[in-house]
Amino acid sequence: LLSQFDPDNTGYISTEKFRSLLQRHGSELDPHKLEVLLALADSNSEGRICYQDFVNLMSNKRSNSFRQAILQGNRRLCSKALLEETGLSLSQRLIRHVAYETLPREIDRKWYYDSYTCCPPPWFMLTITIVAFFLYNGVVLDRFVLQVTHPLYLKNALLYHPQLRAQAWRYLTYIFMHAGIEHLGLNVVLQLLVGIPLEMVHGAARISFVYVAGVVAGSLAVSVADMTAPVVGSSGGVYALVSAHLANIVMNWSGMKCQFKLLRMAVALICMSFEFGRAVWLRFHPSAYPPCPHPSFMAHLGGVMVGITLGVIILRNYEQRLQDQTLWWIFLSIYVIFVLFAIFWNIFAYGLLDLKLPPPP
Repeated sequence: LLSQFDPDNTGYISTEKFRSLLQRHGSELDPHKLEVLLALADSNSEGRICYQDFVNLMSNKRSNSFRQAILQGNRRLCSKALLEETGLSLSQRLIRHVAYETLPREIDRKWYYDSYTCCPPPWFMLTITIVAFFLYNGVVLDRFVLQVTHPLYLKNALLYHPQLRAQAWRYLTYIFMHAGIEHLGLNVVLQLLVGIPLEMVHGAARISFVYVAGVVAGSLAVSVADMTAPVVGSSGGVYALVSAHLANIVMNWSGMKCQFKLLRMAVALICMSFEFGRAVWLRFHPSAYPPCPHPSFMAHLGGVMVGITLGVIILRNYEQRLQDQTLWWIFLSIYVIFVLFAIFWNIFAYGLLDLKLPPPP
């Protein structure tokens, strides 16, 4: 239909013709998509609409130029907010709740509400929680969690140990082990409560990237700043997700409409602080297996740094191509430089500093 208004095949039509097209066929469109198209027409200062923007909208994609046209619009969207809609099913109310929990702009919430199909479901967070934490520890190790005083605590192929740092998989697999049931419990609760809604909105690819980047940054931070200590627990990945989400709420405080957001932030910070304080206390507590110390707490800080840099960019740019974001490339370059530095540090610094490392398990 749009091509009928562009006989010269320029890829554009006038704003007036575009509005007449919407008036004629608007009843066939989803009301939220129609609202966005009207905003696009009213916000365009060049007097013409790009055909590709229309295609992007109808195929549930948005380009940077499309989003910028909406952001620069001088028309305030006047239809009722998504929160005011009635007659929704339980699943629709859940999707709406997730939208208000994670997205700061009404237009983004409506877009997400219309386009979310629960296919695929938030499989990454569920898999990493159920398989990694419960299936492995419960079935393979015959224990749901290994306390730091358990004889098998150090004698497994998963945790990061400074003497075994050449075994590269340990920089990731240490998340499968936890230093006590309270350590496991807090990480699981934070991971599920924060991670699943974020994955529902931003997708498994983005959330898994933030999570894994936090995990790797955590173990590498320990290998650089706390060189004699082992590492266990998924705190690096969990703290990356939670800190990115909290930072996103703070940066978009006026637009976030989640219920009790101040109380929720306080509870999340208290839980994180309690778990981090426990990790610090445990690190300096006399070890059950001297001379090997208890696990390091530096992984928590590595995860936080990933969350407030890469994580914030990913969560802020909902449905945008990160390849077009300058700040994304800056933070990604900083992260890659840190990883390369940590790799060379692990290769050369341990020998040059002549550290007295604990014996291998």
